[in-house]
Amino acid sequence: MDIEGYTRVKLSDINHNDKKKEINAQKELESILTQRIMEFKEIPFNNALLMSKSVIEEVQNTLKIQDSDDSFLKYIMDVPKANIGMGEMGVGSRGAGDFFVHRKIAEIVASTKSSSLVNPEAQDDGGVVKSPISGSKDEDVYITTAVDGIHSRLSEYPFLGGFHVARASLRDVCVMGAEPVAIISDIHLADDGDVGKLFDFTAGVAAVSELIDVPIVAGSTLRVGGDMVLGDRLVSAVGSIGVSNYPPTARKRAEPGDIILLTEGSGGGTITTTAIYNGFFDVIWETMDISFIKASNALVQDDLVKDIHAMTDVTNGGLRGDAHEISSTTGLGLEFYQEDIKKMITPKVLKMLETLDIDPLGVSIDSLMIVAPEDMVKDIKNSIESVGVKISEIGTVDNTGVPRMINSEGNEEILEPLFREAAYTKIKKLVGETTPEDFEIMKEKVQKAANNSIKKKNKAIEYINGKN
Repeated sequence: MDIEGYTRVKLSDINHNDKKKEINAQKELESILTQRIMEFKEIPFNNALLMSKSVIEEVQNTLKIQDSDDSFLKYIMDVPKANIGMGEMGVGSRGAGDFFVHRKIAEIVASTKSSSLVNPEAQDDGGVVKSPISGSKDEDVYITTAVDGIHSRLSEYPFLGGFHVARASLRDVCVMGAEPVAIISDIHLADDGDVGKLFDFTAGVAAVSELIDVPIVAGSTLRVGGDMVLGDRLVSAVGSIGVSNYPPTARKRAEPGDIILLTEGSGGGTITTTAIYNGFFDVIWETMDISFIKASNALVQDDLVKDIHAMTDVTNGGLRGDAHEISSTTGLGLEFYQEDIKKMITPKVLKMLETLDIDPLGVSIDSLMIVAPEDMVKDIKNSIESVGVKISEIGTVDNTGVPRMINSEGNEEILEPLFREAAYTKIKKLVGETTPEDFEIMKEKVQKAANNSIKKKNKAIEYINGKN
């Protein structure tokens, strides 16, 4: 429970024009907070009451900024709200709403005067900077970085959460054609969380580190919200760094006539979550592998990365989402063959998805998708199959500008991401996947909030430069 957030909302609802009602409302708030604190902490009533009063006093102090004469400080501290909630917009749900918000984040990044070879504007898996090798005038090294957050429903299963988020981060480095060289980890555990969760999560990350011989070099460990968030929720992220002597295999390099290949996928955090919360526990073991990293590393070792036009992992919004993003980024069309794709999902995972009526093309199956010239296909297949990973051709790139799927009956379907990725738990099915009727209005509000954040950034820079 976020007691600070709860207090802030309740204090904003209090009628300050009626002193008697204000006092009664504050007493009621003290009582509610005290009860909630005692549900989580084994402390005496008086101690819980003191904590409640302290929280209320601290939040009231923060609200005094509204009466400050420092208008610029008030501007800096005030959030440029979109008045659209994260869940309402589908952020984190890997669909159209999520993609739109990520493009707005990219606009804020692009507004800076810093530059990189591949930045968030490309909506690619990782970011890339080019840096000259020390002492060399002729060679460049391409440094790739990526970061992923733990699947929220794996908070209660830290080892699995750590294992899969580490794989996800490393995948994002690998698909840019880089060889992973380091891992970093960030863990936030709420105040009442058992310290063992920290170790369990780290052990999951460390298992991947040891399996692929890439060291964990740094990290951070903090509490979620400090003293202000009760409970044992775990949130965390893992970052990866990779290097390459060749330009990145970014999506924008795809060309008409290219062949699309796909490695066999068994899923990661999403499929694990689906298995856990739907009772398909044997499927969890399907996801515990490093096939993706073995496949991409094989391409690096066989010096084939330079000949590949693009690589991506089939994760965000499934193949539907990836196809849409590649097409949007390049302006090209992609033609996929449904039956060939299904053959590249491990049988147990595919059976679970079909049993639960979950669209296999709308969820993360963690396959490696490669876009390459036709004359390189044989070498790529031989390289990946040499490390025991299955791979197959699933489509082609063309000039139509439209991503589409050909089913077993020869019918064509335009591939568009849903508002949210395919619902893979009962809760997600209740929330639904359909696009809200006012989605365009929501996008306008989000755009305005992003623009206001850019303005704030610019004004803060002007102030700091003037001060210095």
